[in-house]
Amino acid sequence: MSKEQTSAVKQPYVKKSLTSTRTRASISTLLERLETYRNVASIRDVRQLETALEHKDRLSCVFLLTGSIGVIKGYVDLFRKHEIPVFVHVEKIGGLSYDQPGLDYLANAIKPDGIITTKIQVVKKAQKLGLLTIQRFFLIDSEGLDNIAQSLDQAQPDVIEIMPARIPEVLGKVRTMTELPIISGGLLTERRHAKECLKYGATAVSSSSTSMWKEAFNLTHV
Repeated sequence: MSKEQTSAVKQPYVKKSLTSTRTRASISTLLERLETYRNVASIRDVRQLETALEHKDRLSCVFLLTGSIGVIKGYVDLFRKHEIPVFVHVEKIGGLSYDQPGLDYLANAIKPDGIITTKIQVVKKAQKLGLLTIQRFFLIDSEGLDNIAQSLDQAQPDVIEIMPARIPEVLGKVRTMTELPIISGGLLTERRHAKECLKYGATAVSSSSTSMWKEAFNLTHV
């Protein structure tokens, strides 16, 4: 499909262009990896760090959902050394504030590729600092689904994460709302769960189950 044809497709929300060249380049790399590997390691325990590295050739990126302000830079540096995009969930890191000073410190001292957050204002602040942004949504009822389009228009994240993954048919509805990459995660422990998510429109899946990290979810093997 040509660019002209693509732009003619009606979408309730389309990600607006950013001015930061650093961010655009990082987005390009992330999108390529999401579409190639389709598998994200969501790390909830420090003991999972080495396991994620063992499967680095199958992973699009890693999400850090564990640690504290005293150790998180070491975790980030570990994955950056291996050229694996790394995202910090700012609401999960002990001692790390997600107000403006906290985000300044994250961007300038810890230096992840980006953040994960549920909060619109945090997305906006992080983008101004050149960080990639993944906005996480928990769909527990129809109201949550209805609010996605409005939230995306306000926050304009780079990627969205839809949870839980065990409602794959809802991903089809979310896909009609946005052209953004969609990661689906939560309660995802088996390959068949991932296949369902990818079938219904997810770009990639995320899981804290280490057995999922060794799976191949490229387009030819879904």
